[in-house]
This record gives sequence, structure tokens and C-alpha cells, in this order.
Amino acid sequence: MRDAFIRIILIAGPAVLVGMVVGFIISIFQATTQIQEQTLSFVPKLIAIFVTLILAGNFMLNILLEFTKSIFKMISSL
Repeated sequence: MRDAFIRIILIAGPAVLVGMVVGFIISIFQATTQIQEQTLSFVPKLIAIFVTLILAGNFMLNILLEFTKSIFKMISSL
């Protein structure tokens, strides 16, 4: 169970972290320039998360596949 939570953090962590950082930077920019456009924060976050998933997708998929293999091995040993 603990291993599953660690793997969830490893899989979701990069995208969440990039989204938070980009959102923080955009919110500082909006506060500085007093631009209150809602789509201004959404589109850059969407693009940054998409690029992160493309770049880290192989890493995330390998973690997920290893976990799936270990789950099936544990099921077969029951």
C-alpha cells in the first residue's frame, strides 16, 4: 500500500509541480500588470503540463508498468 502511494506521487508529481510553478509565475505577472484575464493563466499551464507529460511520459510509464507487473506477481502468488 505504501509503495502505491509513493508511485502515485512519482507519477503525478512532475505535472502537478510544473502546473504550480507556472501558475505562480503567471499570477505574479497578472498582479504586477493588473491584468485579470482568466484564460491567461489557463493556457500556459495547459501547455506546460502537456510538455511535461511528453518529456516525462517514458519515466511515468515505466513506473506504472513496473508496479503493474509487481501487482500481477503478487496476485499469482496468492
